[in-house]
Amino acid sequence: MSAPRPLSLLCELTYRCNLQCPYCYNPVDLGAYREELDADAWRRVVGEAADLGVLQVHLSGGEPTLVPETALAAVAAASSRGLYTNLITQGTFLDDALLDRFVAAGLDHVQISVQAPEAGLADRIAGTTVHERKLEAIDRVMRRDLAFTLNCVLHRANHDRIEATIALAERLGVRRLELANTQFYGWAFENRAWLMPTREQVRHGESVVAAARERLRGTMEIVYVLPDYFEDLPKPCMHGWGNAFMTVTPNGTVLPCPAAAAIRTLAFESVRDRSLRWIWESSPSFTAYRGTGWMPEPCRSCDRREIDFGGCRCQAFAVLGDAGLTDPACAKSPHHDAMRAAAAVAPPAEFVPRRMRALQ
Repeated sequence: MSAPRPLSLLCELTYRCNLQCPYCYNPVDLGAYREELDADAWRRVVGEAADLGVLQVHLSGGEPTLVPETALAAVAAASSRGLYTNLITQGTFLDDALLDRFVAAGLDHVQISVQAPEAGLADRIAGTTVHERKLEAIDRVMRRDLAFTLNCVLHRANHDRIEATIALAERLGVRRLELANTQFYGWAFENRAWLMPTREQVRHGESVVAAARERLRGTMEIVYVLPDYFEDLPKPCMHGWGNAFMTVTPNGTVLPCPAAAAIRTLAFESVRDRSLRWIWESSPSFTAYRGTGWMPEPCRSCDRREIDFGGCRCQAFAVLGDAGLTDPACAKSPHHDAMRAAAAVAPPAEFVPRRMRALQ
């Protein structure tokens, strides 16, 4: 089977970050990513991605503005090939001078995250005092000719503030708001019990978003990403393994999705050793779950197999220890009860903050 054309490249430039968010999807073994690609390597990666047909380049981390020259080089390389560029940042280092340099390099879009709509809760979740600096960064971005998305990751501690988060976006004049329930990978999986919202919170959130979408139609787009642990149908994770998206980590490892490194039964190739084309088209890690031929029952005979592609391989591994099983989010999975049980666990009093000591 020939490989499909990739559409999107996520460049995780560094896993360093000044925040300690407990819901971070970055890997727990941060020390393994100490040797970061330099600007020249990222220029080459972006060029190879453009040759493959990629249309969008997203720059993330960690915090990508902690390596500004690398980030600027990647934006300029992508822009020179006509690719759409998106900077995913928490904004605390995005001053006027740096933002102007990004604009001059060809940046198209900025996404800034907030942890909650008010400083007290937001700074507690972030592990440091940053909320007001984020609001200042949002104002800077919105005064320039850039597309902008405001993002808030939802979990038990802030889910009840969803109305206030939408109100904050309205006050700021935001046109696109992303409310993403925590996806439990990396540090978020370590803190799963503390972060897990209640079923009541999730359903309340759905009703709040539905009403806000109706009220703000034509003014604000609201994206609401549901949590798999409360659903009966899996999401088409990454639109299928190795089908449209790829991630390059700070040390050059190439993944079919940002969380895939957690699947310890697969060996992932690096751009230090192989071309991006070979990794995308031929590497065992990318072909392992591409298409439908790998599927077990009940996926193999399911009429949704080319809609949800068996769900999330990382979630199957995290919950069941086997990436080749049906995503336990699916009600047809024989392991669906494992997801329901995990969602019902009583939370601990505190969370484990994401620590950067391994990279310092």
